[in-house]
Amino acid sequence: QVSLVESGGGLVQPGGSLRRSCAASGNIFSILSMAWYRQAPGKQRELVASTTNDGDTRDKDSVKGRFTISTDNYRFLFLQMNNLQPEDTAVYYCNARHPLHHYWGQGTQVTVSS
Repeated sequence: QVSLVESGGGLVQPGGSLRRSCAASGNIFSILSMAWYRQAPGKQRELVASTTNDGDTRDKDSVKGRFTISTDNYRFLFLQMNNLQPEDTAVYYCNARHPLHHYWGQGTQVTVSS
């Protein structure tokens, strides 16, 4: 069992920055990878960025060069979001992948608007 608690997020103007954090507890030693997903109104949940503990990161094309994912031995997961745009508005979710199960954080709204 893994528990994920998110923090950060909120309202920001276009071009601004936010940093999302996710604290993991429980059986973190069996985590295979962690990721950030997002879901905009009326759209399916999509993968934003993923990472492994040895630094193998993958980013969605539309966030390359703007978002940076990082982890501290799977105890914490971070997402630094720079140059945010209105199309980045969504609920963002922290995710941990176990061999048999995906765990999810509670989700936090990020709104980019002037």
